Amino acid sequence: MRSTTGGRSSCPLPSAPFPLSSVICRLTAELTLKAHKLGWAPYLLLLPSLAFLAIFFAAPMIQAFGLAFQNGDGEWSTVSIRTMLDDAAFWRSLRTTLLLIVLVIPIQFTLAMTMALVVNAKLKGSGLWLYIFAIPLGISELSAGIIWFAIFTERGWLNSFLEGLGIVDRPIIFLNYQEPLLILLAIVLAEAWRATSIIMIILVAGLQSIPKDYLEAADMLGATTWQKIWRVILPLLRPSIQVALILRTILAFQVFATVIALAGRGLTTLSAESYRWYGDLQNSNVAAAYASLILLLSVISTLFFLWLVPANQDRV
Repeated sequence: MRSTTGGRSSCPLPSAPFPLSSVICRLTAELTLKAHKLGWAPYLLLLPSLAFLAIFFAAPMIQAFGLAFQNGDGEWSTVSIRTMLDDAAFWRSLRTTLLLIVLVIPIQFTLAMTMALVVNAKLKGSGLWLYIFAIPLGISELSAGIIWFAIFTERGWLNSFLEGLGIVDRPIIFLNYQEPLLILLAIVLAEAWRATSIIMIILVAGLQSIPKDYLEAADMLGATTWQKIWRVILPLLRPSIQVALILRTILAFQVFATVIALAGRGLTTLSAESYRWYGDLQNSNVAAAYASLILLLSVISTLFFLWLVPANQDRV
């Protein structure tokens, strides 16, 4: 049996065996009503997510910053930062990381935009293309690196294919440590194949939220396909483009397993150096310094894209 008070809440009537459940229900109902009246309801709904972020993200980041500014004895010091800057691999890893981002992000965005337009065109089989394009999302970073290593290795699929066609007489050593540009190209291809779908999914969602009236009006005005993309679709996609660029850049700073699988120690990135200092050299302080630098660069890149691609549509 249930009772309703003022048509606002419905709780079980107090009974001898279960008086507590009725009290909790009534208190919850009263608190909910009070939160709605005071405008607190949205913030209360955010509390579980905020608690999750605080426990699993904010706390580790604060701990990492603390370790970065401590020495091995736990005393506050900048020795870990100086050790990172003096590390022979630091500038190489920073250069490789930034170069990967500069090369990969434009390629991925161009491919993802093309793929998203194909999927959103509602052509025959466009749904099938969505599933085909999304296949790499189910493959881990390390698995993608191993797959592309099997393609580019001396006795890999690419050399076997070229030899079978008679294009080459002997295998080409693509992953040659004396040719870092070839290794970098292999990593760029692997990352473009593995993670372009992340951007595509975000852009597809953005395209599907664009009102058809805008595109129909552009058709009535005689706009070409390129004019519709440049003048209508891209401006309205600013929020999705902003999210996609920020997310992909942050993930690009964390590229690790693909580089290890294809290059080993031939090329290194900031995240790989953080792992090396933590796992191989057993120095969590310097590893935390590398991790803190990655976080700092991620924040800077986020602010840059927030400025470069404003999401508010009144600026279109």
